[in-house]
Amino acid sequence: MTKNSASPEIEIRHCHSLAEYKECVRLELNTWGEAIAVPTPVFVVAHHTGGQILGAFHGPRLIGFTMALAGVRPGQQFLHSHMTAVVPEFQNCGVGRRLKLFQREDALRRGIRLVEWTFDPLELKNAYFNLVRLGAIMRRYIPDCYGVTESPLHGGLPTDRLVAEWWLDSERVNSVLAGKVPAVSSAERVPVPSSISGFKAADRAAAARVQAEIREQFQHWFSKDYVVTSIESRGANTDYLLEPAASIAGLAMRVTDSKGPA
Repeated sequence: MTKNSASPEIEIRHCHSLAEYKECVRLELNTWGEAIAVPTPVFVVAHHTGGQILGAFHGPRLIGFTMALAGVRPGQQFLHSHMTAVVPEFQNCGVGRRLKLFQREDALRRGIRLVEWTFDPLELKNAYFNLVRLGAIMRRYIPDCYGVTESPLHGGLPTDRLVAEWWLDSERVNSVLAGKVPAVSSAERVPVPSSISGFKAADRAAAARVQAEIREQFQHWFSKDYVVTSIESRGANTDYLLEPAASIAGLAMRVTDSKGPA
């Protein structure tokens, strides 16, 4: 059980009952809509097969959750963190980060060193959180990962996704969580308009053009064994920073399957 002195009334813990799983589904539906919703039985299966159902509670009320599925590759056990959501009034209050830190602690206790998840590269706020606040890296890009959905959050665009890899006990992650973000001396850049969220809402064609351009650039650099390690705002553009994997000190990564989502 995790507490935070800055917000002692919020508790992060495992969810244990069907009623709590149903509350997760309710929050999921409010966040993404029905098009991509995961039903309650999948939460039950995740719980019983080595995944995680983690909740953030404000008193008795569920205000956020993370659902992860168990995954395995030859010689490697990991978690695929499929969904994290926080109710609007508790967003930007550190609840999402506390859920991820609890996830990390729980995984390491179980001997799991890697958590992965997918996210939209056009969602720059999420990218900053993943790279700068957690220390994740990215080296896989999945075009239209989940297909075009009716979710308002997807804006009718192909669901292109970057795969975040969070190497839980790596030197890199330990440094980032201690407030020491590794410096990037030189890097290739993939620029995204800082106003892309407005494009997605108001001009789907413009957002689609940006999406196609960055898809091509990411695929180009990933084919050359580059890794996304940071993100930098430069006014009109926000740049993803990519470095050669071999040049990144303290970043120990096993080869993973690049053919699809983990």
